[in-house]
This record gives sequence, C-alpha cells and structure tokens, in this order.
Amino acid sequence: MIMKKQKVYFKTFGCRTNVVDSQIMMSKLEDFDVTFDELEADIVVINSCTVTNSADSTARGYINSLKKSPKNPRVIFTGCGVWTKGENLFKESKIDALFGASEKEKINTLLKNDDRFFEAGDLNHIDNTIIEQMLGKSRAFIKIQEGCDFRCNYCIIPFVRGDSRSYSEDKILEQIKLLATNGFGEFILTGTNLGSYGKGVEGKDGLALLLQKISLIKGVRRVRLGSVEPIQITPQFKELLDETWMAKHLHIALQHTTKEMLNIMNRRNKLKSDLELFEFIANKGYALGTDFIVGHPGESEAIWKDAMENVKKFPLTHLHGFTYSKRDGTPSASMSGAVNGDVAKKRLAELAHIIDEKNFSFRQNKTALDVLIESEKDGKFLGYDQFFNLIEVESKADLVGDWIQLLNYDVRFNKTLAIF
Repeated sequence: MIMKKQKVYFKTFGCRTNVVDSQIMMSKLEDFDVTFDELEADIVVINSCTVTNSADSTARGYINSLKKSPKNPRVIFTGCGVWTKGENLFKESKIDALFGASEKEKINTLLKNDDRFFEAGDLNHIDNTIIEQMLGKSRAFIKIQEGCDFRCNYCIIPFVRGDSRSYSEDKILEQIKLLATNGFGEFILTGTNLGSYGKGVEGKDGLALLLQKISLIKGVRRVRLGSVEPIQITPQFKELLDETWMAKHLHIALQHTTKEMLNIMNRRNKLKSDLELFEFIANKGYALGTDFIVGHPGESEAIWKDAMENVKKFPLTHLHGFTYSKRDGTPSASMSGAVNGDVAKKRLAELAHIIDEKNFSFRQNKTALDVLIESEKDGKFLGYDQFFNLIEVESKADLVGDWIQLLNYDVRFNKTLAIF
C-alpha cells in the first residue's frame, strides 16, 4: 500500500533571498508534496524575516492565524527570525519545530522527525543545491552571495545572516544554464549584500565579471539585480549599463539623503557622490529605486526638510521606504533623539508621494516596453517591464509566461494599462 504524502505549504516573508531559500527547500522534499493552498497543508513552513519589528509581529500574527486552519497543521519556523524571536516562539509552544537557514537543505529529514526540535545551525553555510525549477514563478531568482560585512548602526541582518561569503561562479552559471534550458528568460540576482560578490579579488569587480558570463548563456534574455550599494558601482560595472540584456532598473541603497544622518547611521555612501552616480545612471535611461529609513534617532525636523529637498534632486522612480525599527543589540537601539512614530509615518507618506510623482513623470516619457507576463488576476494580465514598473494588460489570449512588447499604452498615476 502506497502511503499518501503529507502536503507542505511554504509561507515566505521578506526579501528575494528568502524566496530562493524557499525554492531550495521545496526542491528537497522527496517524501512530501508541496502545496500552494494553505488550507490543505499538513505542515506549514514559515520562512521568516526579522529586518523590522513589523516583520516579527507579522510572522507571529500569521502563526496565531494558523490555529483557525481546518487541518491544524504542524508549524515549522525557519529564516532570519530564528536568531531573534525563534527561541521565545519555541519556548511558548507557538511553533512545533525550528531550524536555521544553514539546515534548510536537510528539510526532508527534519520534517520526517515528528518530535519537537530546535536546530539553529550556524552562520557560515553556503548552499550546494541546484534548483531545476522555480515553482510558481515566471522569473528565476539566483542567490549569488550570503551575509554582509557592513555594520550600519541600525541593521540586525549581519547578526542573523553572518559575514559576506560568495557562491562559486561555476555553481551560479550551472544553475542559470539549467533554468534557462527549462524555459526561464529573466534572471534576478539576489543576496544579502549583492555588490560584495567575489570580494577579495584585488582590482576586479566580481559582480561585473559574473554578469558578463551570465549574458553569454543561451536563453538569458534579461538580468535584474537586487539591491547594491553606491560604492559597489564600479567602472567595470558602469561599462555594462548599455548592454541590451541588462534590465533598465537598478535598486541602489541610499538609506538617507543628508550627511548628518548618513554619519549617524554609519553608512559608507556620501551624498555628493550619490547624486552624481544617480544622475549618471539615469542619463543611461535607467529607472532607479532606493531604500530609505525614515525616523531614525537623530532625524530632527530640520534634517528631514533638508533630506526632502535633496530627494527632489535625485532621479528616483522606485522606493523601498520604511520607518525606523529598533533592533536590540544594534548601536542605533541605544541612541538618543528618538522620533515619534506618528511623525515618522507622516514623513514616510511625504517621501512616498514625492517618489510616486517622479515615477509617474518617468513613465510619461514613452518608449517601447518589454514585458514578461507573470500572472492573471480578475481578467487582467500582470507583468513587469524593463524599468520594473507593473503593467496591466487586457488580452483575449492567455499571456502568462509570454514576453510581449507594448508600443501603445495608457499611463495613469498609479498604474500603466495596455491592450494586447
């Protein structure tokens, strides 16, 4: 008699690195079936984020919601939250088991253990898994590096991901060749600190060299990057900006736009050179996004006004903005000059509106849009263009997974519409 396999549902919070980690875990489940329907899951694996307090509380809220699930699934906790909130969740019996990211390739064996277990692992691991498919994805996410050597005062991530370490070039290229053979055309490179890939090679930009080799792989149509630091945009990298396979969007982390706050945050970037860099890349036709922390200790009203005047000078089109979140154990957590939460929220809304207007202006400068359709919702097809703007397309044909070019489209303030 063949035993029916238990069904495992993955709930992934946080960044693209976590998306890759979940895909690795899915690929390792030999004795279980992956389900994308939470309600039919026998086991729920929570791949957590801990970059902010909100991320922690969202994961806890989700754990509590599973109590109402009809199958009362076994709850397994992993991801960055293992190192911050995992132990308490385990002691409180909010979760049935826990394992760190370094143990994820052992997930099949771990889940076969019906007992409660706590396997935190270490912060030195590099995965060996080659993923044949990206389940439920139209674009392929490729992790090229783990960890971060930077020590920004507000950031908990180096303490939950470890120091920077790179995947081998051979493994990365093998991974992309396999996925390209299996039909993927767009590849998104991700990591904790992407620009530190290949660190330690004197005088060479490891990321730029890797990008050149990726571009030669048959089937690679477009390459996107996760977040990079301004100081990681090297002359070698700049030489690639005109390549047709480069997505015309870069996400470059600023975190703030005043000298005072960059110093308080212990950031390595400098305002004047940041602005020069952004203007240079924008002149190449790129859309530009950034991270921005609002309400960090020391952000006075005068500093905030100065920051917004500077933001208006930057050719920005996309924003990953969030209010400061105190993380125990970081230098920022003990700083004076706290900003009221309501004030921080108002500032974030002000910043977001400025960037939304810049994005609208950018999209009005019409050019041909190359769109990979990823999904269908409420009769509309959705996909991202080369500038990482979401496009909503009406069509009688099923476009999911297709590449289309749009010459005529309607630019609205909050979206771009087209008929194909």
